[in-house]
Formats: sequence, C-alpha cells, structure tokens
Amino acid sequence: MKVCIVGAGAIGGLIGTRLAAAGRSEVSAVARGATLSALREHGWRLRHGDALVRAPARAFAHAADIGPQDLVVIAVKGPALAQAAQSIAPLMGPETIVLPAMNGVPWWFFDDPSMPYAGTRLESVDPGGTIARALPAANVIGCVVHASASTLEPGVVLLGAGDGLIVGEIDGRETQRVAALSELLGHAGFAIARSPRIRAQIWYKLWGNLTMNPVSALTGATADRVLADPLVRRFCAAAMDEAAAIGARIGCEMKETAAQRQEVARKLGAFRTSMLQDVEAGRPLEIDAIIGAVREIGLKVGVATPNIDGLLGLVRLFARVRRLYPEASP
Repeated sequence: MKVCIVGAGAIGGLIGTRLAAAGRSEVSAVARGATLSALREHGWRLRHGDALVRAPARAFAHAADIGPQDLVVIAVKGPALAQAAQSIAPLMGPETIVLPAMNGVPWWFFDDPSMPYAGTRLESVDPGGTIARALPAANVIGCVVHASASTLEPGVVLLGAGDGLIVGEIDGRETQRVAALSELLGHAGFAIARSPRIRAQIWYKLWGNLTMNPVSALTGATADRVLADPLVRRFCAAAMDEAAAIGARIGCEMKETAAQRQEVARKLGAFRTSMLQDVEAGRPLEIDAIIGAVREIGLKVGVATPNIDGLLGLVRLFARVRRLYPEASP
C-alpha cells in the first residue's frame, strides 16, 4: 500500500514511523522546513520511554513529486488544513482513502444523509466549502486519535500515553476498506477500534477538548491543575453541558455526565494539551474546529451556549494578542 503522511508533526510522525517500521507500506511524507530536512537526513524517529524506533523516510516538499496514493493521512493543524487540502490533489486517485487524524469538528461532519441536519456546512471549519471540494466525503474514513504525542525536535516524536485509533465510515457501514485499514494500522502497533458511529466518537473526544484545550492555553496549566481547581472545573462542566445538549440534537448523545468525562481526563495525569503546546511553540491555535464549530452548530440547532461563547471570546482574544489567530475582518 502506498501511504502519504501530510503533516509530519507529533501525530503524523507517530503514524508515519509506525507504518514505515512495520514494513507493509511504502510511506512518504509531505513536509517542509526543518522537519523535511530532518526526515531526509535521519528518517522517521519515535521515542517511547527508553526505546527509539527508526525507519527510513521518503520526504518531499511537494505532493506532485509523490503521485497518487492508496492512503493519505492528514495530520496538519486545523488552521493549515485549507491550504493543505488545495496542495494534495496530486496524491488523490478515485479510490484514495483520506484519513484525517485531527482534532475538532471535521469538514465532513454532516455528510451522512441519514443523520440530523445532514448537509449542514460549517463556515468556522470550511469557509466557502473549499476543503470539501478538494477532499470529497466519499474518500474519507473518519478517525479519532486517542494518543498523547509531542515533538521533541523537528522529526523526533515523543509518545506519551495511549496508542488508540478509532476508525469508521461516515455513514456507519462496515466496509472492506475499513477492515483493510484497520488491519494495516493494527499491524503497525495501534490499538484499533472500528465504530459504526464515528461522528459520536469524534463528538465525545471533542467534549473533553472543548474546555481542556483553551483553558490550559489561557492559564498555562497542565490538565491536572485545571481539574484540581473547583471553580474552573465547574465552569468547564457548564460549557460541557451545553455541548452535550447540542450533541443530543445532532445524533451524538453523551452517555456520561460532564463530571464523569472530567474524571477520564484526570486519570491521564499532568499532560500538556495540544493547544498549550501550540502556545508554547508560537504556533496558530486550533480555535475554530474545537470551539468555534461547537458554537456555530449550537446556533444552527437552537441551543444557547453562553459559557462556550465566553470561552471562545477569551481564547480568541488571547491568541490574537499573541498573533496566533487572525484578526477580525473589518
């Protein structure tokens, strides 16, 4: 199988290294700058505890140098997705699988015609529909990443806790391509779950990220400290209750309370969220897909979101002051 990783950062590097080391795929990467140089010079590198996994890498600056692929793993940050989607057309064939290993609400979220509000387009995620045109829903297999990884230096990924991937067709069907993808990723060392309700799985992960990511970015606190403060924890739970009410209207009901979901995060210990890592590295923040999209969906389905609104306003202003999020249009 020909596989290309678009975005060889923490999660992209994790998936790329494991697939390349497993030996069943021809794994390429589209990268740039220091990451491109590191992959070309040193190959894929993944550190887990005292172990270092290495594998040869085929790294390119332009997708046109690679050609059509069987599988394209998209692991860029949300703000970079629109540009990435426009640039990877040379990787796409009629049967190419697109696997977005990203946080937040994806561009295809309402493309299952059997689900409530089918056909809804989210301007916060895909302004003007440019991503949907470049990456058709028919090529997409949904994915949820349950793994904590960070970049030690360009081209070197540190795996923290977890190695889970949940995959599934947008419409919930059990297909041969999902089975084949699951087998490939499982052989590479991931704990694979196949879900007929991938949208609900995405919403469940988002339910925790919605508050934990921006609050950690605003405060600089690791997750354990966020949850240790009763006032902050209560505020986060109120915002999560709003997101749960939205989920109930779009077919993504939560089967836990906000307190139970917070307990799941508490057990992970003192981890640094992806948004906190982005602040520390001076990278653009994934505000739109993680928070803005939830607010937009709330407006469309008639659920008031005062706590989410306040959190969105605060983290957006925080990021704009630091030039990590675009200024408002006139």
